Amino acid sequence: MSGRAGAGLVPFDEALTRYEPVIGLETHVELGTATKMFCGCPAQFGGEPNTFVCPVCLGLPGALPVASRAAIEYTIRIGLALNCTIADWCRFARKNYFYPDMPKNFQISQYDEPLCTDGWLDVTVEPEGGGEPRQVRVGIERVHLEEDTGKSLHIGGATGRIHGADYSLVDYNRAGIPLVEIVTKPVDGTGALAPVVARAYVTELRDLLRALAVSDVRMEEGSLRCDVNTSLSATGSGRWGTRTETKNVNSLRSVERAVRFEIERQAAVLDEGGRVVQETRHFHEDTGATTAGRSKEEAQDYRYFPEPDLVPVAPSREWVEQIRASLPELPAARRARLKAEWGLSDHEFSMIQNAGAVDLVAATVTAGAGPAEARKWWLGELAREANQSGRELADLPITPADVARIAALVAAGALNDKLARQVIEGVLAGEGTPDEVVAGRGLAIVRDEAALTAAVDEAIAANPEVAEKIRAGKVAAAGALVGAVMKATRGQADAGRARELILARLGQS
Repeated sequence: MSGRAGAGLVPFDEALTRYEPVIGLETHVELGTATKMFCGCPAQFGGEPNTFVCPVCLGLPGALPVASRAAIEYTIRIGLALNCTIADWCRFARKNYFYPDMPKNFQISQYDEPLCTDGWLDVTVEPEGGGEPRQVRVGIERVHLEEDTGKSLHIGGATGRIHGADYSLVDYNRAGIPLVEIVTKPVDGTGALAPVVARAYVTELRDLLRALAVSDVRMEEGSLRCDVNTSLSATGSGRWGTRTETKNVNSLRSVERAVRFEIERQAAVLDEGGRVVQETRHFHEDTGATTAGRSKEEAQDYRYFPEPDLVPVAPSREWVEQIRASLPELPAARRARLKAEWGLSDHEFSMIQNAGAVDLVAATVTAGAGPAEARKWWLGELAREANQSGRELADLPITPADVARIAALVAAGALNDKLARQVIEGVLAGEGTPDEVVAGRGLAIVRDEAALTAAVDEAIAANPEVAEKIRAGKVAAAGALVGAVMKATRGQADAGRARELILARLGQS
């Protein structure tokens, strides 16, 4: 077919001329409780394999689970923040399936009686190429509580997956950690914005969970994992297509890429008269492509039935309202407040948000910097460093307090912007605090009047034609001599004072 972006793909823009995408997201969040969901083992990341285990989380005969009150409270916090209805009564169920990382051969989860239902989360997206930001309300179908599985490690082979591996190992440290699954309702009507909406939703959800202090939401460690559902229907047909589920997507960028790729792939299948198969798919970070996993099970395949070893969960209204009253300021409200306090336009604040720098700028302001200075350094020099090194801004080895100190040194005249950039470079290189870098590199602005006067006299002597223009009244030419002074002092002269001395020496003060 003409116009293909590659084998088995239709270019994204072309696909959207014939098909309408519908997306849905299932986000799994490991809760930050001290212990596991149904036993007292530590709920910690890492550790020597199979050391954070006991008869309960290993599913040994006769071991009985006891539900974690903290995990139930954390789940209610999430449900309330997502505008959900909290069930007066619900219960756990057994989800039966065999897989090596499930020691009991079933998972204790919730099926048709979840703890939280029917909520929503608003996200704001900016169309590519500009235009007014658009707010999209993503409906929340359910928030339910379950236990996490263990982790299989496939050794040998090229992909790290079981196919082609020489052997597999299983670590049950993660088995039984409290896991919340947040399932959206189908999101339609977003058109070309579907991939961006998917990313914006997971971003907003991650920020919300972090604000609630219920999880560290570290996607790289697996405490936040996202399954991305995508389907296409013929434009105007009024029918939804068959969905695929791309499993365990582990970065915000990859969520967007997974939706985009599936739109291009499914469009190619449908163009050729084929049928999209309902299946799970794997996302490949290196190529941005998805590949087939296994056919998608239906609910009846799991043989759900009520968990006989646990009593139902019936949170009292008083407890739920106590939890509601304890909720912190949520990200959307906080952003609105900060934007007003900092006096920023929607576009200026969006730049901070898109860079992932809201918390960093806020902490820098709290540490004493002005909003404009904090924004300038995080979105300028530090954003460039993050891009060049392939890291997130928050992962740079510099603190908001460091940035606030650098801004204070500039405001006090001890540094100019050029020297401040060198101080940032030194802090990032591990040379110490801003003051230690200034001292170690000798970066303070030259304020010694005699040294500065000598540099000015040398610049005038070396540039007689420029000096004559200034004597004749063309004071704008002083910039060239200031530049010469700055060069001679390695950028450490007080540029303002140097200009004053130049004009005084040449009779223009």
